[in-house]
Amino acid sequence: MVPVAVTAAALGACMQTPAVTDKSELRVSRQASPVENQEAPVTRRRVAIKAIKHTPYKHTAATPATSYGVASFYTEGQQTANGEKFNPAELTAAHPTLPFGTQLRVTNVATGRSVTVRINDRGPYVPGRVVDVSYSAAETLGIVDRGVAKVKLDVIH
Repeated sequence: MVPVAVTAAALGACMQTPAVTDKSELRVSRQASPVENQEAPVTRRRVAIKAIKHTPYKHTAATPATSYGVASFYTEGQQTANGEKFNPAELTAAHPTLPFGTQLRVTNVATGRSVTVRINDRGPYVPGRVVDVSYSAAETLGIVDRGVAKVKLDVIH
């Protein structure tokens, strides 16, 4: 029975709280009345944002797998439309409507030279042009000296 009494006494000592000596600790803080705590109402402005609906690319009869037009090339650019950093040494191209990642075979009609590029940018923004290729792709096609060339575009994938 002695171990039970020792255990009970030890637990009782743990349960004691220190005595309150300062009367300020016993005071209950006064609640602020609703009238005292009112602030000026917050005015919120509504801003209308025009949402742009994205329509995924679908290859249909309206978008032919083969087309012809004038190609040009570009050598400068910091970032492409899909967020990549532009690299003129890669075989990439800009097209106004084809989805990013599309594999496109560009063939120089005059020489028969062709190159497969990946669409990663938007453009060209010059009327009459159908594609802008990177400098590396332009070298392969042989259009660096002239700047532009008539080309045939074939969507591969």
